Amino acid sequence: MGCDAIVTGGAAQSNHCRQTAAAAAALGLRCHLVLGGEPPATANGNVLLDLLLGATLHWSGEHRKGEQIPQIVAELRAQGATPYVIPYGGSNAIGALGFVEAMVEVKQQLATAQLALDHIVFASSSGGTHAGLMVGKDLTNIGAQLIGMEIDKEETGEIAFAQQIAQIANDTARTLAMPARYVDAHVLLKRDYVGGGYGVVGDGEREAILLMARQEGILLDPVYTGRAVGGLLDMIRNREFGAKENILFWHTGGTPALFPYAPELTQY
Repeated sequence: MGCDAIVTGGAAQSNHCRQTAAAAAALGLRCHLVLGGEPPATANGNVLLDLLLGATLHWSGEHRKGEQIPQIVAELRAQGATPYVIPYGGSNAIGALGFVEAMVEVKQQLATAQLALDHIVFASSSGGTHAGLMVGKDLTNIGAQLIGMEIDKEETGEIAFAQQIAQIANDTARTLAMPARYVDAHVLLKRDYVGGGYGVVGDGEREAILLMARQEGILLDPVYTGRAVGGLLDMIRNREFGAKENILFWHTGGTPALFPYAPELTQY
């Protein structure tokens, strides 16, 4: 394509943005990240890694959904650059294909272990993970129910977000020449655990992070996986799953985001 710069967006502690910055560095491309919020007094977590990886950060205040990406792209083109745009959170058909491939790997692992899954639980935020798992589930015929734990109560609404996920899933299926078509009714979202809103750590997130760290040696992040596991624990306690059902929690990473939340996590 002849591009010499990458432009994408996410929240301040976006894992997607940090990974994009790393990929751009490895490819010798300039990377521009449009991050929601204001610049922190001290760079920490993914923000520190973004800077170490050489990314240029554009702080967008209350516009934390990548709304300023077109403006940054226009400015770069005016400077003679040829930018390539990755949508907010990397959530499009190309990004979702990674999760389709991951479901193929899960299918292989299940066959080796002679195991069947009843449910797959994961954090659902900008839609790409959810859409990719939906398409991958149909491609591999894994019979598990997909349960997306919604992370942000400031979405435009459950139906609108479900429609967004379905659209990404349809784009992904078409890319793979699959006949499957999706509507919002195919998208299962749990909205019961958004707590104080995006990035606000509450008792559920703290318990999940501490429990997994101290019992399993597994680190969860405060924004996505901590919230999703907190919800999963509550569902288990409420007996929303059968005693003999197999549940897979899909860990989407995010360890660097723990460090900016140290004050909220070190009071125990």
